[in-house]
Amino acid sequence: MSSALLAGIVGLAALDSLNPATIAGVALILLAPLPRRLGTALAYVAGAYLAVLAVGVAVYTGADLAADAVSGGLVWVRRGALGLAALLLLVAAVRRLRPQQRSAVVLPRWFGAWTAAPVGVLVTAADLPNAFPYLIAIERLVTAGVPLESGLWVLAGYAVVYCLPCLVLLAVGTAHGERVRRRLRRVYERIGQARAVPRSIPAALSLFLLAAAVAAVAAQV
Repeated sequence: MSSALLAGIVGLAALDSLNPATIAGVALILLAPLPRRLGTALAYVAGAYLAVLAVGVAVYTGADLAADAVSGGLVWVRRGALGLAALLLLVAAVRRLRPQQRSAVVLPRWFGAWTAAPVGVLVTAADLPNAFPYLIAIERLVTAGVPLESGLWVLAGYAVVYCLPCLVLLAVGTAHGERVRRRLRRVYERIGQARAVPRSIPAALSLFLLAAAVAAVAAQV
C-alpha cells in the first residue's frame, strides 16, 4: 500500500470526522449533570468507533468479494461507491432548498453510563449514510488491490481518526471543566435548541456541483 494512498485515506477520515451528530453527543454529555461524565463519554465514543468500524468492514469485505467474484466487478464496485456518494450529496443539496424545522438536541432521560455505548452506535450508524468520504476511501482500498487483512487495519485506523475530534473535545472539557462548558452552552443556545433552518441556495448549489463532479468520476471509471 503506497504512502499516497494512505495519506489520501487519512485525509478522507479527517474530513469525515467533522461529524456534527457524533461530536454533539460528547458536547451534551459534558453539559449534562451526570455522575460519571468521563466514563459515560468514553463509552459513547467507543460505541461510535464500533459503529464506524463495523459498517466499514461489512462494506469493504462485500466490495472485495464482489470485485473478485464477478467479471468486471472492480469497475462496478468503483461505480457503485462513487455513485452512492453522488446520490447522498444530491439528497443533501435538495434538502437545503427548503426550510427545515429541527428539534432540540437533548439526551434521553434514560441515558447514562450503561446506555452510552449503544446510543453512540445508534447515533453514528444513523448518520453514516451521509459519510460519502468513507465510501470513497473503501473504493480506493478495493481499487488498489490492498490485501484484506491490511485493508481491515486501515479501516480500524480510519475509525480512530473519525473519533479524534470527540476525544479532543472530551480531553479539553475534562481538563478545563467549567470554562469549556460555558462555551458549549453558548454554542448550544445558538444551534442546539429547536429552531427553523432557512433554505440556502448557495449551500445547495455547492452540494449539487460536488455531486455532479463525483458522478462524472463514477461515469468515467
